[in-house]
Amino acid sequence: MTRLARGENVEIVCSPTSVAVAGARRGEVALMVFQLGANGRVRSDGDFVFFNNPSSPEGAVRLAAADGVDLDLAAVPADIDKLSIAVALDDSVPGSLADRVGLGVVIENSGVSLGADASGLSTERAAVLVEVYRRGSGWKVRNVSAGWDGGLAVLVTEHGVDVTDSDSADDVAVRTVPDELGLMFEKRQKLDMRKREVAKVLLHKGAGETRARVVLVIDKSGSMRRQYSTRAINRVVERMVPVATQIDDDGRLEPYLYAKNFARLPDIAVHEVDSWCDTFLHLGGVHGGIDYKAIGGYNDELPIMTDIVSSLPPRGGTPTLVLFFTDGGFQQRAKISELMRRASSLPAFWQFVGIGRADYGLLEKLDTLDGRTLDNAGFFAVDDLDRIDDAELYRRLLSEFPDWLRAAKSAGVVG
Repeated sequence: MTRLARGENVEIVCSPTSVAVAGARRGEVALMVFQLGANGRVRSDGDFVFFNNPSSPEGAVRLAAADGVDLDLAAVPADIDKLSIAVALDDSVPGSLADRVGLGVVIENSGVSLGADASGLSTERAAVLVEVYRRGSGWKVRNVSAGWDGGLAVLVTEHGVDVTDSDSADDVAVRTVPDELGLMFEKRQKLDMRKREVAKVLLHKGAGETRARVVLVIDKSGSMRRQYSTRAINRVVERMVPVATQIDDDGRLEPYLYAKNFARLPDIAVHEVDSWCDTFLHLGGVHGGIDYKAIGGYNDELPIMTDIVSSLPPRGGTPTLVLFFTDGGFQQRAKISELMRRASSLPAFWQFVGIGRADYGLLEKLDTLDGRTLDNAGFFAVDDLDRIDDAELYRRLLSEFPDWLRAAKSAGVVG
């Protein structure tokens, strides 16, 4: 294998080429490629190839894995002069790239292997390892091994990627909460995309600055067994956390499990979603000191709904958004209807979500329930939440809450 010293370059053949990066590990060191024009900058954000955009627009650059890139040099657009292959430490990882033992690149090009060790790095948290660039009618590769102490944000900015919290059509203000600092790079990127979708809905509904207590209620009855065994409920929690980051004062969800009875569980923070789900999302056993058998195995919504109502402030208080996931039941229809009538003068909006292909009964009639001060409830059924994307989910989830909030303010129900 030919090894390139820092700054050294060599010609390569214009053919399919693979690049493997030693020391790039998902969640710790992120691998990325920038397609750059003659000005050294991307043409658009599509030229920034990373785990969440794993292919360039024309497909010439593709992430093959967390530590590998495939290049089709013949397909690189004519106005692209250079491909910069870079890495960045996740914000949660201490130290610098110099601490990553064995960090370097192996390039396979037309049967020839080239190695490029990342030498000479000291305090950099992001660096370009190698660049593949045009020279005349051919291509060359250079060991760059140079970077920036400022990490990922500086790296992408230097290459012309827009890192502002704005959308091409909307100026969307996306709120960040302190707990996000505990997330690894990949999870933070996914969270950021979901937060943006939440923020878009709120902005379009005129509620961009809304602050409310966010409560999550999850059905734990026996008929939900499949939702738990397939970890669909875990994914529900993961997708509700971004709602709390954009609405709740501390960016955390206030969760409950219910069946015949209910249990108040510890708040869910963005950096603890996986461990929280593993600890608390079960149908039986004892978890976190809570006896799940005591919660029961069949539905009775009155205890949990009554408890939430009793926790609400009087008229004029801070609003509460209740996200209520269930596969139906609601047998005590008269009592629940009366409870919702009483609760309609209190500062809470109830968004019920049906999952599991069940008979939702009363839930489907809440929008037309008479005798209420305000329409304080919404319902939609998706059955399989994994089948709809984030934009559609948050549109359905938050479409009625801002309208209720405006009406509640006008009526003096919220402050």
